[in-house]
Amino acid sequence: MKNLIVVFLGILSMNALFAQDYILPLWEKNIPNYQPANEKEIVEKTDITIISHVQNPDIAVFLPSKKNANHQAVIICPGGGYVMLSYDWEGTDIAKWLNANGITAIVLKYRLPNSKSNIEPYKSPWIDAQRAMRLVRSHAAEWDIDPGKIGIMGFSAGGHLASTLGTHFDYGNPNSTDPIERQSCRPDFMILAYPVISMDSTITHLGSLHALLGNKPNPGLVTFFSNELQVKEDTPPTFIVHSFDDGAVPI
Repeated sequence: MKNLIVVFLGILSMNALFAQDYILPLWEKNIPNYQPANEKEIVEKTDITIISHVQNPDIAVFLPSKKNANHQAVIICPGGGYVMLSYDWEGTDIAKWLNANGITAIVLKYRLPNSKSNIEPYKSPWIDAQRAMRLVRSHAAEWDIDPGKIGIMGFSAGGHLASTLGTHFDYGNPNSTDPIERQSCRPDFMILAYPVISMDSTITHLGSLHALLGNKPNPGLVTFFSNELQVKEDTPPTFIVHSFDDGAVPI
């Protein structure tokens, strides 16, 4: 029995090595674009962990060892077609890999448009991504991050969210009473993996389009969220990876 307890404690300690260092809510109170609804967040664990109906968006922060840290950070947006989050497969698993390479990793649990708690459904993921970047930048000194080396990474629909932040950002509101809102939400770089980029119905992933903008999307919003049309001089440098055999998101 004693040996079994030692083994069990050893397993727990190993798991602790790969746990997040912090989980921080994006807002302590007064979540924007939120209305009370009779919904609860759902976490399903099969071969991957799926989260849906997110009510309280947050970030899970994974810090590398101090000896290995290179003062860079990446916010990770898991995919899931804007109806769910592939939270470990395209989130925490990636965070551990980034940590192994000295990079602080932050997994964003963002709200999804299909939740009844949204006032304007399409706005919530974008608002959450903006806030996540501001929040991370506000903790840069505490987490030993260079505030000018914070990027965003996204997979599939999470890639669309990442590219939305990279093409629709601001440099902070200096007059805000909230010090976090004074921070810039511009990513310093983007990493987009098999991303949904456009909302053009002839080339997009239709599931993501309809989940974000509805079955009869407003043409103005289609253009606004077609991020290939929104590139400007100050759009962050971007690395895109995709594969020709992708059966979901057209390359």
